[in-house]
Amino acid sequence: ISIGHLSSIQQFSRFLWIDKDVWRAAEIIKDYKEGEPILHLKLEDESPLEYRIGPKDNPLPFLRNPDILVGENDLTALSYLHEPAVLHNLKVRFLEPNHIYTYCGIVLVAINPYDQLQIYGEEVINAYSGQNMGDMDPHIFAVAEEAYKQMARDERNQSIIVSGESGAGKTVSAKYAMRFFATVGGSANDTNVEEKVLASSPIMEAIGNAKTTRNDNSSRFGKYIQIGFDRRYHIIGANMRTYLLEKSRVVFQAEDERNYHIFYQLCASASFPEFKDLALTSAEDFIFTSQGENIFIEGVNDAEDFKKTKEAFTLLGVKESNQSSIFRIIASILHLGNVEICSERDGDSCHISRNDPHLTHFCRLLGVELEQMEHWLCHRKLVTTSETYVKNMSRKQAANARDALAKHIYAHMFDWIVEHVNKSLHTSSKQHSFIGVLDIYGFETFEINSFEQFCINYANEKLQQQFNQHVFKLEQEEYMKEQIPWTLIDFYDNQPCIDLIEAKLGILDLLDEECKVPKGTDQNWCQKLYDRLSSSVHFQKPRMSNISFIIIHFADKVEYQCDGFLEKNRDTVYEEHINILKASKFQLVADLFQDTNKDGSSSTSSSSKSSRINVRSAKPTPKVPNKEHRKTVGHQFRSSLQLLMETLNATTPHYVRCIKPNDEKEAFSFDSRRAVQQLRACGVLETIRISAAGYPSRWTYPDFFNRYRVLMKKSDMTVGDKKLVCRNLLETLVKDPDKFQFGKTKIFFRAGQVAYLEKLRADKFRSACIKIQKTVFGRGYMARRYAEQLRLIRAAVICQKQYRMVRERRGYLRVRRAVVTIQAFTRGMFTRRIFQEFLLHHKAMIIQKHVRGWLTRRKFKVARNAAITIQCAYRRMRAKRELKQLKIEARSAQHLKKLNTGMENKIVQLQRKMDDQTKDLKTQNEQLVVAKASLGSEVNKLQKELETMRSRQGDGGQLTSLKDELEKLRAELQEAHAHRKKLEEEHSNEKMRFEQVSCQSLKRRKYIFLYLVCSPNSASQSVGRVQAELDEERQRYQNLLREFSRLEQRYDNLQEAKFQPGHRRNNSNQSSLESDSNYPSISTSEVGDTDDAIQLVEEMGVEKAAMDIGVFMKLQKRVRELEQERKRLQVNLEKMEDQSKRKGIEPKTTSEQENADLAYNSLKRQELESENKKLKNDLNELRKAIADRASKNSSSNELQDGYNLLLGQLKAAIEELDVRKEEVLILRSQIVTTAQQKEKETTNHIETNNLPEWTNSKKPIDKEEALKSYHGLCESKNKASDWGYLNEDGELGLAYQGLKQVARLLEAQLQSQARKHDDELEAFHTQIELLKDDIEKKQEMLNHTMSLSPEAQVEYSVQQEITRLTNDNLDLKELVEKLEKNERKLKKQLRIYMKKVQELEAASQSTTAKPEMTRQVTVQRREKDFEGMLEYYKEDEALLVKTLITDMKPHAVSATVPCLPAYILFMCIRHADYINDDQKVHSLLTSTINAIKKVLKKNNDDFEMTSFWLANTSRLLHCLKQYSGDEAFMTQNTAKQNEHCLKNFDLAEYRQVLSDLSIQIYQQLVKVAEHVMQPMIVSAMLESESIPSLAGVKPMGYRNRSSSMDKDEEGPGSYTLEALIRQLGQFHGVMGEHGLDPEIAGQVVRQLFYSINAVTLNNLLLRKDVCSWSTGMQLRYNISQMEEWLRGKNLHQSGAVVNMEPVIQAAQLLQVKKKTSQDAEAICSLCTALTMQQIVKILNLYTPLNEFEERVTVSFIRNIQNRLQERNDVPMLLMDTKHTFPVLFPYTPSALSLETLHIPANLSLHFLTRV
Repeated sequence: ISIGHLSSIQQFSRFLWIDKDVWRAAEIIKDYKEGEPILHLKLEDESPLEYRIGPKDNPLPFLRNPDILVGENDLTALSYLHEPAVLHNLKVRFLEPNHIYTYCGIVLVAINPYDQLQIYGEEVINAYSGQNMGDMDPHIFAVAEEAYKQMARDERNQSIIVSGESGAGKTVSAKYAMRFFATVGGSANDTNVEEKVLASSPIMEAIGNAKTTRNDNSSRFGKYIQIGFDRRYHIIGANMRTYLLEKSRVVFQAEDERNYHIFYQLCASASFPEFKDLALTSAEDFIFTSQGENIFIEGVNDAEDFKKTKEAFTLLGVKESNQSSIFRIIASILHLGNVEICSERDGDSCHISRNDPHLTHFCRLLGVELEQMEHWLCHRKLVTTSETYVKNMSRKQAANARDALAKHIYAHMFDWIVEHVNKSLHTSSKQHSFIGVLDIYGFETFEINSFEQFCINYANEKLQQQFNQHVFKLEQEEYMKEQIPWTLIDFYDNQPCIDLIEAKLGILDLLDEECKVPKGTDQNWCQKLYDRLSSSVHFQKPRMSNISFIIIHFADKVEYQCDGFLEKNRDTVYEEHINILKASKFQLVADLFQDTNKDGSSSTSSSSKSSRINVRSAKPTPKVPNKEHRKTVGHQFRSSLQLLMETLNATTPHYVRCIKPNDEKEAFSFDSRRAVQQLRACGVLETIRISAAGYPSRWTYPDFFNRYRVLMKKSDMTVGDKKLVCRNLLETLVKDPDKFQFGKTKIFFRAGQVAYLEKLRADKFRSACIKIQKTVFGRGYMARRYAEQLRLIRAAVICQKQYRMVRERRGYLRVRRAVVTIQAFTRGMFTRRIFQEFLLHHKAMIIQKHVRGWLTRRKFKVARNAAITIQCAYRRMRAKRELKQLKIEARSAQHLKKLNTGMENKIVQLQRKMDDQTKDLKTQNEQLVVAKASLGSEVNKLQKELETMRSRQGDGGQLTSLKDELEKLRAELQEAHAHRKKLEEEHSNEKMRFEQVSCQSLKRRKYIFLYLVCSPNSASQSVGRVQAELDEERQRYQNLLREFSRLEQRYDNLQEAKFQPGHRRNNSNQSSLESDSNYPSISTSEVGDTDDAIQLVEEMGVEKAAMDIGVFMKLQKRVRELEQERKRLQVNLEKMEDQSKRKGIEPKTTSEQENADLAYNSLKRQELESENKKLKNDLNELRKAIADRASKNSSSNELQDGYNLLLGQLKAAIEELDVRKEEVLILRSQIVTTAQQKEKETTNHIETNNLPEWTNSKKPIDKEEALKSYHGLCESKNKASDWGYLNEDGELGLAYQGLKQVARLLEAQLQSQARKHDDELEAFHTQIELLKDDIEKKQEMLNHTMSLSPEAQVEYSVQQEITRLTNDNLDLKELVEKLEKNERKLKKQLRIYMKKVQELEAASQSTTAKPEMTRQVTVQRREKDFEGMLEYYKEDEALLVKTLITDMKPHAVSATVPCLPAYILFMCIRHADYINDDQKVHSLLTSTINAIKKVLKKNNDDFEMTSFWLANTSRLLHCLKQYSGDEAFMTQNTAKQNEHCLKNFDLAEYRQVLSDLSIQIYQQLVKVAEHVMQPMIVSAMLESESIPSLAGVKPMGYRNRSSSMDKDEEGPGSYTLEALIRQLGQFHGVMGEHGLDPEIAGQVVRQLFYSINAVTLNNLLLRKDVCSWSTGMQLRYNISQMEEWLRGKNLHQSGAVVNMEPVIQAAQLLQVKKKTSQDAEAICSLCTALTMQQIVKILNLYTPLNEFEERVTVSFIRNIQNRLQERNDVPMLLMDTKHTFPVLFPYTPSALSLETLHIPANLSLHFLTRV
């Protein structure tokens, strides 16, 4: 872009570009006046130059950009957009900082460095993943990330078009793009699709790439790879399309070129055993591989590459047999090229020697007939309509046919491989979207250009057209989006050139037409081109040639030679050769050519081919000549290119233009001529021209305001609207309104305007500096005087303030005292008045209460007396009437007849029933007598037995036998003691020997210590080496553990994927673990209070009680049943007494109660007898079992202790039986006495009244009902005299009395049912009233809530909820108190029983020693404390794990002891260890570990849950260590804690499992925290302005203007340093709240600080815009804030600051001077934590923000490199963000006593029992 006006040269810049051929920089040294023909310049070498300008001489020169814009990431950010500026910017970036990538709008320009750069590692991929394209330095990964992000955001397919000439690096760029997609979008399952996609690259390079003069690995075909993604954007498959394979390279190579790599790889591996039958030798021995005269490539090992190719084949699923067939075909092509064709004498025919070994190998390898192939290589068949001829071929024709056959075979093999690669990459899943990577040849022009260059340039014309349209469309969208007036931009349209090639009667049509002519030649075709196309502006005829033509392409003019066009377009292969190959005995070779259709022999576009079925007709049909119906190569290429353009137009394209910097392949050498040629050819300059035609420079309003506010006035700064301020400023500075436009969010500038504004800004700064320097002393004096005045004013203000304060304070206190006095007297007066009035009202109310009560009582008494009088009179009248009526009826005979009707039968029945009852009564009396006798004998027997047991006399007693057995056991115990002493002696000997060894080791340690003291350096080195080895070993182990957890995670995923659709069962081993047990399952209903049982076990000893705990539980069960029965009898007796007191007013009730008690006790007697018998049987069985076990195992000390335990249990049971027997005897005596009295009364009553007694033989259902029935019976007997006179014989009365008794029984039952119903009804009414009250209260609350404001509603609801929770808490406390009270009561009862057992033991011992002592003394025992254990039943284990782990929420136990679940689990483990239940321990620990893993897997992104379980897992691990019994872990324990150590099991293996689990949880915790912090780090550390207005703003390029992420200025994507520190504080607070060890929390913080350091430094190394002095200042400030946070949290000793050292030194590096050698030395000594690559990278990226700051010179960087060569650093540019430090879990014992631990009620662990 040249200068429009001459005066603008001096206005904008003094620096210019001159000479178009080789652009040179110049500077104006003399002011230019308008109209002068000469411009006085000075070149870079200080030589003067007079540059002529004018219409006939040179145009106006191009202006140079300011130095601050040189080296920009985006070429569109340059103020002047023209060819020399672009070239200079690329050259500076390529040579000085060695940046090979640069943006040019939407194009990524990639320059081939011809060197290996460390910028493609996985850490670089991670750094670019998820980042905006404009935020990072240009890179191929940034383009790939942009495509991936737009695919996910816009739901649109993407394409990456990589183009460039041979050797520019297209294949490498495409490969790295695919690697990025494979890493970022890895497959969701384990199909390894991404690995297969990458594995296709070595295969395609082997069969499609070759060495050329320009490139050692040149792709000789074009390919378009579609990578498919699913809805979650994971790779699911891929597909490849190829274009225009260069088949001629198979048979011919130019000098210093090679054939395809696969030939040389196979020849290099010919010595392998599996390739012996291929008969291959060196590649120099074959014509097809030795024409280039150099078969080697420097730095390439063909044999190693062949191994990679075979591995890729295997990975893609190509069978070994198919691989062997492919290698046979390749070897056969080499042998075919060596087949020697001999010419005959006539010259028109030829032959092949029969002994030709290569032809033999060719036929053998392909499985074809030797004679046929030999014949048809020298002959051909001519078919006419009537006859068929066989014609001889000359030697040249035969050689051409042989070469054509070789090319044809290789092309079909290429297509077959591509097809199978596509099959292996194909997926059955539905493809949601794809990203295509097009690796296609760029524009080519050579000295001799043929058919291949014509097709290549034709394809580039189509791609350039699509590129121009896309760029134009984007520019138009940008203008319309910002509402800028759109003016049509004229850009180059190459549609006429495309029409010249592909339109009707164009070059391709004329070529196909000439190919159809039987005797068509290249010369005739060329002549047709001259005749038909000479009128086109893009077609020219060379002056000196008639066999070539010129096409004017968009990039350059290209002259094409017509020789060979027709032959290459036809691609002729004789049908006889194809038929021979179809008949091959090898299936792959035959299938390779069966698919050959009639429309062509070689498909240039080999996307996935579908298998075809060849159908042959029954009759042989005449074959049509093959060449007439075959599609030509040009036609096929045009069709495939059209399909490619349709695909690209349907996607969003991204462009990568590869540039070859020089033809010598020298590293970092830049040839400006070659670069300009390629920039023109690839369309980069066209992009710049389109951008420059409009408004290329664009600024957002905030950035423009921040950059150029120095040019504004103070009055302009007060305006709040920044857009208005910018508008006013521009209108003031730039007078021409066409030079800028105002959009909605941006300001658009013409070319050169930004440079003009930069010049004004620099001038403003310069004048300000001069003014400051000039007036600094005058301003200092004024400032000092002003400061003195301010000090005086401040002193006066302080004096005034103090005086006014004292004055106002005194007045205020005086008024306050007066007001308080007045208020006191006034309030007292009013309060006394109110009290007097209240007192009067109270007295009046007392008087009224008493008066009203007296009046009401008097009224009630009067009314009651009146009612009673009326009732008495009325009842008397009714009774008289009834009596009179009864007398009349009784005297009438009719009445007697009615009464006697039907009574005869009833009387007979009743008589029979009475007889039966009499018989039953007699039988019962007899049974009672027998029972009396038996009971008396039983009582005598029991008494005798009791006396026998007490006196311990008699040799044959059972106690004597037990004593004998006891003596035997004591003897065995003495033997065991002797054995124990022997073992102790052996232990003491072993201990003495160990002490001797330890003394020797101590001596050795002393010698080692002396040696270390003598050589401290070597000792420190050895210690450091050992420490390093320890850290390395720990790191290796934790990496293995991480890998194990990852594999375990994959296994779980596979299991879930496998069983997800249907029903899942639990593992069988899990169920078996839950069900198996060595001991019987004892439920709560059977045993009773488990606390009592365990208390007794503790007193007797664990080892004794654990032996027969089942027997003990059975005895305890029987004792409790008897006690419960006794209590029930006592309660019933008390009920009967209460009822008798309520009902019994007459004195007769005493006898009635005695009768009822007698009936009830008779029933209970039978139950007690049966219970007694059962108890005797149980005792006998237990005695037998104990005697058997004691006799079998008398040699064991443990069994002896168990036997003593059981003996004590038997004694206790016997004592308990004695007590029960005494109670039974008392009951029996009472029953007997009452029965005798009852019999007497009954006999007397029967004799006097002659009435039978009606008794109930059945047991009454309810005691009250039985009592009522008995009372009714007695009443009926007493009233016999009232109705007896009505009937003389008494029969009628007897029947009437029986019916009446039945009616009364029914009435009693009915009344009881009615009472129950009334009680239930009353309860329901009460409940309804309560519910009504509750509803009314809630309705009132709702109405009150609705009337409040929203804030008050929230506050009111919170208060109500607090009240409700408080009430619930109080209820729960009451419930807990009741349960504890009940627990104490039960324990007290258990202690009573235990005391009785102990008393029995003491009594038995005392009787043996002192038989005269008969009194039993009870010894009181103190109440024992809890032992810190929790008991649970085996069936409650799943509920325990579910409550404590699966359903546990951290906030549920936030107010309790930290790590409460871990303590509870350990207390349960202690109890399982205490009862010696190994299966219970194993099951609980296994279930706990599995449940924790499931919870963490479910909450794999929840930091709080992960931290909670890390704290609990580590605490459980510490508890297992602390209470393990190992002396190393018991040093800090209390005496009580040492008593709580595990007794029976060594859980060292489980400690290792828990340690591994803790490491896995720690790694997950760090991963979750890093994932949360990842998006915050860069924004907080590098982008946020912690120090306001420090960072400068530079011009933006296109990439910054169109970020892939649409976010606002203050959107969620921008984080501040405060947010990052707040997040760190939240993490630390959560870990502290959960009770995580401070050492582990410090290691987490250390790891997070390492992540912050790595991410910050990596972004700093990949972003040029942040490598400035101001960023260094911001970074230093941010790091100091984080260090302050560490000190505030007491974490400065955790090593986190050391991890920040690299970024600290990077910030210092940005701030230090970078000019002299002293500065270089200071940098080398300062940056010890940075590698040489990192230091050099930062220096190369360093960018000054204004022209007053100089760039870092190349010489200074070279000086740094030379100084740092001695370091021997690891060649590392970016830090590994996934590096994890080895974690250490230091042993931290707990000071908490387990017996004092309180379990909150909200955990619902009621099934756990404290022990």
